[in-house]
Amino acid sequence: MSQPYDDVATRIRALVEGETDEIALMATVACELFHGDERHDWVGFYRVTEPGLLKIGPYQGGHGCLVIPFERGVCGAAARERRSRVVPDVDAFPGHIACSSKTRSEVVVPVLDAEDRLIAVLDIDSDRPAAFDEQDAAALEALMAEVFGRR
Repeated sequence: MSQPYDDVATRIRALVEGETDEIALMATVACELFHGDERHDWVGFYRVTEPGLLKIGPYQGGHGCLVIPFERGVCGAAARERRSRVVPDVDAFPGHIACSSKTRSEVVVPVLDAEDRLIAVLDIDSDRPAAFDEQDAAALEALMAEVFGRR
């Protein structure tokens, strides 16, 4: 894990130890990540509720989009491709869905369960341009694998 995620990951591990409910895990992770980094303007999960469709899950920040098809936006691309997406300028991303006019950059990480099924994507938005990089994505991928893939 890399800074600034070391401290928040330690808190998350302590808080979720023994928990198996996906919604409870998502709520705790979203809360800790949102409050753990000043770059984070919105943190939440979009859950896979049916093939090709994401619906809003636990989140922190202003309102998010309720439904995102895999064919649209950064979250849809991350879900469809099952790979993280780092977007330094959301206005330059083709098909970006503007859930908030304040969002300038974002990182989206697929969330896989122990059977390697895509269960959600973690979406973190910032009101700062180029707030995230590949190191952020790698740290978040490791954290999601630990929290959701260990059950």
